[in-house]
Amino acid sequence: MKKRSTSKDDQDIPELKREQLGVGVRGKYHKQFMQGSNVVVLQPEIQKAFPTSEAVNKALASMLAFTQETQAITHAKRAPRKRAAA
Repeated sequence: MKKRSTSKDDQDIPELKREQLGVGVRGKYHKQFMQGSNVVVLQPEIQKAFPTSEAVNKALASMLAFTQETQAITHAKRAPRKRAAA
């Protein structure tokens, strides 16, 4: 079995310098990535109740706020009670 030749003549790809590549743009594809990066499959009845991602996010945010508020109330440290005089 022969090895493939890796000489410059066989590679018709020119070598570029950094200046030839142009200026990079930070976050150029961020929006497109965020749109297609997190997929969740909903049950049909849930999908009818929450037709858009904004509706789902709003409902989940309110549920999270409610649970955090409830947790803060139930786990709050209470002052010790004073005993009644006998």
